[in-house]
Formats: sequence, C-alpha cells, structure tokens
Amino acid sequence: MTRLRAIVPLLAAAALAVIAVLTVREAGCDNPGRYELRADGYELVGGCIAPGDIVLPEPPAKSPVITPTPGFPARS
Repeated sequence: MTRLRAIVPLLAAAALAVIAVLTVREAGCDNPGRYELRADGYELVGGCIAPGDIVLPEPPAKSPVITPTPGFPARS
C-alpha cells in the first residue's frame, strides 16, 4: 500500500508531462518569437500571438474618496 501511495503521484505527474509535451508540439507555432530590448523595456518580436489575441479588461472606475465631516470622530 505504501508503494502505491508513492507511485500514483509519479504516474500522474508523468501523464501530465506527456500531455504538456504533446500540447506544445501540436500548437502549430513555427516561430516562437524572441524578446528585444527597446528604449522602454523588452518587447516580444515574432511569435504566434497577434495584437488582438490578448484582450485586456477596462480598468475599474475609481470610487470617490469620502472624507469625514470635521468635528465628528472617525468610526473604527
């Protein structure tokens, strides 16, 4: 029973590793791209990602800052 507890996680990890390798192999990207140093930082050049592939959500609106009324103690 102790050997089974040691072998099962190793088999699961090996299966996940095989799935990861097969996924990367079948991704269909011949040019993985490279990072180039620009004036404002690094930029990914080439690769299989187009500018429209990654959609960034709009930043949330900032909530107004509520200032306490003078003369009243703040609650805690």
